[in-house]
Order: sequence, then structure tokens, then C-alpha cells
Amino acid sequence: DSFGDATWHIEFRLPYQPKDRGQGRGNSGAYIAGGYEVQMLDSFGLEGKNNECGSVYSVAAPSVNMCLPPLSWQTYDIDFTAPRFEGGKKIADPRMTVRHNGVVIQDDVAVPKITPGGPQRQEQPTGPLHLQNHGNPVRYRNIWVLPKS
Repeated sequence: DSFGDATWHIEFRLPYQPKDRGQGRGNSGAYIAGGYEVQMLDSFGLEGKNNECGSVYSVAAPSVNMCLPPLSWQTYDIDFTAPRFEGGKKIADPRMTVRHNGVVIQDDVAVPKITPGGPQRQEQPTGPLHLQNHGNPVRYRNIWVLPKS
């Protein structure tokens, strides 16, 4: 199903891959509305850059790195406001607030463009949830969405 303004809850578990580095460590992501990625990556103990866990990929680094050690179940709660269009032209960027393990790490961040690597190529007012697969054994459970009226 496709959704616009909504709150998303996603539970995920990143694998333990001690010999891998960078984007090879449990790389995945949640594409909200099919186009805006909140990165999932084993970033435990790292800086928290805009390509690490909790980032709006390539747009905004998390304000704090809340990544737990690999093999721990973690949560994202994402409040998403869809882009606004008038006459086929975008008049407002989508916005996200992301809570990682209960802590706000992205606070009403504007996302000016679709993030790289997702299935959606054009911005739209609605879209599905897309979980990225980079071949790493990331696990998911208890995923739900509450559309905003």
C-alpha cells in the first residue's frame, strides 16, 4: 500500500560482521514513501555520519549515534510528512522526525530530494515502504504504519 503523511514503526536487527567495514556492515535501509531512506548499518561506536545508522541517507547525519551493538533488536519510529504538490509542482519538501531506540536523532528534517538507491525515481505525494537489500542478513519484525488523516 502507498501512504503519505504517516508514522512508521520498524524493528530491525543488524548482523555481526566483524571483518567487514563501512557500508558492508549490515547495510540496509527503510525507504519511506518509496523514496526517502533512513539508513540501517552497524554503526555501533562510530561517529554518526550521513551514511551511517539513523541518517537520512546522504542528506542529514543523526544528531546522536544511538546504534546498539550488532545482534540487538533496534527500533525506528518515523514521523513522515509527505511532499506537497500544487499543479504538478512540488511546493514543500517532505519532512522526517526519526526516533532511534526511543531518542530523537532527526528532528523535523527537510528532505529536498529522493535519496539514492531506492525504487522511486520521482517525488510523489504517496508511496510504499521499501526495505533495502544489499545481501546482508538484516532481520525485521513488528513493522506497522499509522496514516495521518
